Amino acid sequence: MKNLTNVIIILACLAAAYLVFYFVLGAPGNFTNPETGEVDFHVPQNALGMIFTGGPLVGLLIACILLAITYVVERMLSIGKAQGAGNMHTFGKKIVDLVEKGQFDAAVKECDSQRGSLANVLRAAIERFRSVEADAKLTPEQKLAEVQRVIDENMNLETPLLEKNLVILSTVASVSTMIGLLGTTVGMIRSFQALGAGGTVSAQSLSVGISEALYNTAGGLVAAVIAIVAFNFFTTKVDNFTYTMDETILDLMETLAVRTGGKV
Repeated sequence: MKNLTNVIIILACLAAAYLVFYFVLGAPGNFTNPETGEVDFHVPQNALGMIFTGGPLVGLLIACILLAITYVVERMLSIGKAQGAGNMHTFGKKIVDLVEKGQFDAAVKECDSQRGSLANVLRAAIERFRSVEADAKLTPEQKLAEVQRVIDENMNLETPLLEKNLVILSTVASVSTMIGLLGTTVGMIRSFQALGAGGTVSAQSLSVGISEALYNTAGGLVAAVIAIVAFNFFTTKVDNFTYTMDETILDLMETLAVRTGGKV
């Protein structure tokens, strides 16, 4: 289901990109000579028309830019939701303090109010500890091991959600650069063909080849910069996020160990 969603997003970005390419950049008004009133797609009249001369690969680069922007927004929303309603450090400290005082109901209520990945993990750990704390058949170490097992299970569910789709940003960064390089190469080939055709060199043919090379280079760099910056930003954010979760969980386990008389 997740892969299907990504496929739909990619196809939608491709469709939108080529609609922009052919109907916005390639609109006849961008190539209509104001003096003669004739449309000549080799003589762009504005910046949009000049970008259109970069060729069909420009459409792919527009799609890469749209994909990068789409997944930047998606990651911002998802990670923001995972962080919960308040500051994670403050929330984690409050939960540990409540557990230390034995106020489990209040701690669970705080988790319900905070929401997010850390709240989900802590809530599951607290509820599991409450269910095994009074079990005389279990040693303190077994009780802590049971709580740790629940924490590990929930961490395995929450952590992939934080890293989801980062690989797509990384792929967009690599692919857009390669597409831009391909467009540059094709444009330079056309330029050299115009130069080597013999006779008088057509300025229009030469300019079209150069435009194709330069606009593809620019498009590839724009998409790559957006994707690389976003990938590094979100990777750092996820690392900080998981570090905060690990730190809070360690504090919670130490507090539970004190209550049970066991060892973490």
